[in-house]
Amino acid sequence: MAIEGLLKQGLLQLELSASEQQQSKLLLLLDELLKWNKAYNLTAIKSAKDALVLHLLDSLSVAPYIRQNHLVDVGTGAGFPGLPLAIMLPKVKFTLLDSNNKKIRFIRQQIHLLELSNVDVIHSRVEKVKAESFDGIISRAFASIPDMVNQTQHLLSENGCWLAMKGHYVASEIKEITGLVEEVAHHQLQVPGLSAERCLIELKLR
Repeated sequence: MAIEGLLKQGLLQLELSASEQQQSKLLLLLDELLKWNKAYNLTAIKSAKDALVLHLLDSLSVAPYIRQNHLVDVGTGAGFPGLPLAIMLPKVKFTLLDSNNKKIRFIRQQIHLLELSNVDVIHSRVEKVKAESFDGIISRAFASIPDMVNQTQHLLSENGCWLAMKGHYVASEIKEITGLVEEVAHHQLQVPGLSAERCLIELKLR
């Protein structure tokens, strides 16, 4: 099946309604990622099908659980999950944060190319960002939940929430920081075309 068909099928399985324009933007983002990757090595994933599953659909699997108005995607890398989510959720503001210059250049180009008015970029290490406050912090790049919480807590607004994308539910990691945070919910995610486990863990400050 062509990539266009796989995307449509994946969106259907995720129960996400996407306009033709949104689908076109997702496919263009995928094409740009693969094109830039040949020169700049943005991701280890080389094939269009794998990138569709592991970057686009994996990112979009959390879309039904996003209720925040302004999310920061910490350690966004080449813009995932932030860019696909911004395409699908145009009323939500996304700030994409990363310290890697070539990946930030790629993101800036995509914001322009895809005409994403709901995306900002911060080129910095997370601990150096001071004067920002977000009602949601999302990441799929942090090695552990304690690291994510400790390194990003200063970015969270008073009633904000962390959205940690993980391979599987890690109760032991949450137990390490139970004095600081409490679990709001965790969701098992089914990423179309992927047999590996995925979950989303929502946390807030106590």
